[in-house]
Amino acid sequence: MTLEFLSMAYPPLIVFAAALLVLVLPRIAGFAVGALSLAAVLAISLVAPEGQHLAGTFLGFDVVPFYVDDFSRMVGLGLGFLGVCSVIYAYSSEASKTLVAFALVYVSSSIGAAFAGDWLVLLFMWELMAVTSTLVVWHYGGEAVRAGFRYALFHGTGGVLVMMAVAVHYVQTGTFVYDGAGIANGIPALLAVLGMGVNVAFIGVHTWLPDTYPRPHIAASVFLSVYTTKTSAFVLYRAFPVDAGSDLGIYIAYMGGLMAVYGATFALLQHDMRALLSYHIQAQLGYIVAGIGMATMGSDLAAAGAMSHLFNNVLFKSLLFMAVGVVIYRTGEEDLYKLGGLWREMPLTAIGFGFGALSITAIPGFNGYVSKGMLFDAADPHYYGQPEYQALYWLLWLGAIGTLLSFIKLGYYVFFHGESDLEVADAKPGQTVAMLGLGGACLLFGVWWQGLADLAPTIHGLEFEYYGGHSHLHPYSSGHLQTAGVLTGVAAATFVVVRKPLSKLDLGDPAMVVYPATYAVSRWTMLGVTGTYAAVDRTVVGAVKRCYWIGNNPVLAVDAAAGQLPDWLVAVDERQPTDGGRPSTIHLRTGIGTTVLLLTLVLTVVLWLLVV
Repeated sequence: MTLEFLSMAYPPLIVFAAALLVLVLPRIAGFAVGALSLAAVLAISLVAPEGQHLAGTFLGFDVVPFYVDDFSRMVGLGLGFLGVCSVIYAYSSEASKTLVAFALVYVSSSIGAAFAGDWLVLLFMWELMAVTSTLVVWHYGGEAVRAGFRYALFHGTGGVLVMMAVAVHYVQTGTFVYDGAGIANGIPALLAVLGMGVNVAFIGVHTWLPDTYPRPHIAASVFLSVYTTKTSAFVLYRAFPVDAGSDLGIYIAYMGGLMAVYGATFALLQHDMRALLSYHIQAQLGYIVAGIGMATMGSDLAAAGAMSHLFNNVLFKSLLFMAVGVVIYRTGEEDLYKLGGLWREMPLTAIGFGFGALSITAIPGFNGYVSKGMLFDAADPHYYGQPEYQALYWLLWLGAIGTLLSFIKLGYYVFFHGESDLEVADAKPGQTVAMLGLGGACLLFGVWWQGLADLAPTIHGLEFEYYGGHSHLHPYSSGHLQTAGVLTGVAAATFVVVRKPLSKLDLGDPAMVVYPATYAVSRWTMLGVTGTYAAVDRTVVGAVKRCYWIGNNPVLAVDAAAGQLPDWLVAVDERQPTDGGRPSTIHLRTGIGTTVLLLTLVLTVVLWLLVV
């Protein structure tokens, strides 16, 4: 009976109802309801029976709003647990009821997209996610408003591409319901990867991340850092699942590798702490995208690694935004180079940051080490990977070194460099609970890696074949630990060398040219359109005026027209005054032959136009 009830309890609707209650209840009661609604999502994700639920028809189309499988269950668990921690953090960070209500509607749409069982429901949730996340950004005001407009333009464009992909997919397959094979090959797959690529920050369409996420309230940044990007990465997997055999698989994989390097590189150059973390969203999404690309070409280990890293990202990325948010909340400073020595003033925040940094940099004992290790193994041609993944494997290596460098830099300058000039309080109780809750989960799934493996679809009890034989998953083998040690050692040594030159660099992201370029193109396009409209308007209005005047003044019109003809053709006497003088007259000067020729030419042109 309980399981039947859970299959009827639609998670997004529960969170949406909580969002409405947040607006009308006293602050503490409303936030408590919000946290409980997300705890309910966590519980439903854990025990809801697998399969299609609440299936029906909409406008004659089959729809499945609530679909539970191993993949959506894992994502639901991560999003639900993070949601509880994020609401607690928002309460302690003095976020307004309106902001949290917007954020909960945003979260509900994200959860709805994760549990959607068909492309039609997915589209609705996808667009709702774009709208509500924009409201979360706008709510803060100031610079966040213009950034929110740019954010909305990106996600609106991506949404249109996804909508087109789904429409063509329906034309080819005759159904919106997921069939396990992903999006249809050809045009639908191409449109889908481009549209979803906006939300998962493909290189060139990633600029909304560092442009938007550093600007709103610190609690808003925590929500934003996870729900759009991680849900979209999961939807990308739905479009290109394991063994889909898409021709785009290899390109998706290499885009992921390039994202890992690009994001880590520009994170390393940032002064703004939240901008640094935003670029690392792109970098870590790169690992997930690379795993999805390898999975669609048949790698079960890559699929497990991609989904595990997505789950882990939900935990440690939000934790890092929380820790940095507390630093900003207490000091009012966003520039990491203007801080230092804060570990003495804010030890709890430093611990929370340490848990997140050790996780994202894949240090043994933390969850990022396990999931990133799966992806390294899946890409390594000398292990489980294919020969064509060799360059991808080295790209993931470079991304890992860049990630280590970035977080050594961030931790060093914020918490350990010099003595602090500030006397500030540490994190508030709610902030501490949220950070340590997420940090504890990062440590749990790093030590108890079997629990993470049990959650990961496509990996349960499997042996993986490779060129040297076969084996079960074992992340703490001597070879894996040696790889982690080499990566850490290289990054630490490199930081010592580049620390001072790095502090003097302030290089911009070349992809940011998209904003002035878009402005210039839009401006000149608008001027071209409005100028053309004005010219057409002047022409039409002038023609109408002339026709009206000719109708009322035929004699004057003939005079005027004749006056424009050459003297050898006609002669027009000057018009005399109307006080008794004679009117002007027109004298034709051409002979009969010229007249016939002219009339023939005119008639020929008219007839030719009529025939054509």
